[in-house]
Amino acid sequence: MDLLAPADFRELTQALKYCVLLHDARTYEILWANRAACDLLGWTVDELRPLKAPDMSKNSRQYGRELGHRWLGQAVEHGTSATEWCYRSKSGEEILTEAIAIRVDLPARTVVLVQFRDIAEEKAVRRDLFRTESRLRTFLGSLAEGIVVLDDADRVVFASESATRLLGGDLNGADFADYCHEGAVPAREGRYRFAAPGSAPRWYAATCQYIEIESDLRGRMLLFYDITDRVRAEEEHRRDTQHLDHLARYNAMGDMAMAIAHEVSQPLAAAYNFVEGARGRLGTGDESVAWGLDNAARQIERARRILGSLRQYVGRLEPSERPADLNAIVRDCAYFIELRAQEHAVAVELDLAAEPLPVRCENVLIGQVVMNLAFNAIDEMARCPQPERRVRIATRPVADGGAELAVRDRGRGLPPGDRIFDGVFTAKEHGSGIGLALSHRIITRHGGHIDAGPNRPRGAVFRFTLPADRTPSVPAPGKTHGKASP
Repeated sequence: MDLLAPADFRELTQALKYCVLLHDARTYEILWANRAACDLLGWTVDELRPLKAPDMSKNSRQYGRELGHRWLGQAVEHGTSATEWCYRSKSGEEILTEAIAIRVDLPARTVVLVQFRDIAEEKAVRRDLFRTESRLRTFLGSLAEGIVVLDDADRVVFASESATRLLGGDLNGADFADYCHEGAVPAREGRYRFAAPGSAPRWYAATCQYIEIESDLRGRMLLFYDITDRVRAEEEHRRDTQHLDHLARYNAMGDMAMAIAHEVSQPLAAAYNFVEGARGRLGTGDESVAWGLDNAARQIERARRILGSLRQYVGRLEPSERPADLNAIVRDCAYFIELRAQEHAVAVELDLAAEPLPVRCENVLIGQVVMNLAFNAIDEMARCPQPERRVRIATRPVADGGAELAVRDRGRGLPPGDRIFDGVFTAKEHGSGIGLALSHRIITRHGGHIDAGPNRPRGAVFRFTLPADRTPSVPAPGKTHGKASP
């Protein structure tokens, strides 16, 4: 027993959203159309029946009558045939459709059932998508940054054209660990060295994040760009800094050499004179012989102390930073500071903190800064009347655990402006200003801070701070905390 009558099938066909045209399989004449087809084309069934292909198709060669018959004939011969067909409605509107022709063998005759739907909007969307995809591909290809997506096994599941251009080789499906010079695949933001196997590595800055685009693209996305030139520039700057530090060491040695040449020559000359005089009196038995020899010994002992202090200072030219006491550095420099002060009749007052001030530094560089600031203050005070020639050097701990050194004079004070440490400021007649610039570079390289300000009631104060040494103390061999070892 049939559940649906023929009239029911007709109603079902009329309810379809797809457009349906029924053609005779032999003459291709239109026999019938459902409501959707009539609504889309604007004709009734009776108006459609006498129409031919040129009457209801776009006026274009690809939609001519011969091609339309060929399309329907393929359906008659093979059972089905699909094409894109541009119909023209009663109002003249051209409607691009996706059409499928199906041969149906009815008891009375064979017909071709054509189903079609309007795809103009869909085609427009496809064109927009294609245009957008082309633009994105062009953008990705011209990016300076490379993009790769890695699965859980660090295999490349996607690589942009720019990534292939940067790294070379066939990235898709490759193990990205083979491109990582250090072997570790990036898991966080940082600097890495990448290269195709067998190629020279370059430096890249990379960021990493997890992405999941529907179900076909998921994993860690690496965005990276070449920073090799920047890294090289930083290395050159570091070498320049080291060179300036090297020059600072030579500057320190030059100051010491001048002080030694000045001071050692006098006691040695005196010692020579005393010894020569003593030799001339050896045969007379004069008591003055003993006096001359004693003075010679004292002068020679003075020369020995000078050379000993020099050996102690120069012996601390460490190639790297190590724990030190800022007070001890100042004491090491005190002898040379005093020599310069005596030359200009300047009184130097040391006011060092009672407790050690542990810092981590290169002793000779920090010592050079101490002497440079002290020498500048002494040279400034040499311009003043002798009773006023005083320089004060003080150290103290600071709140964050670091240490501070301050050098105060009572001279003319600082000039207006803030270019004291940029290598152009100097108050000396034949000065270059490079000493303060080097001091600034040395202190900042150690993580400290240096500045200058007015002294009260007159003069200037130069001070610098260094961070505290955080190195944990190690017990001396043979000693333990708590109870003594048996």
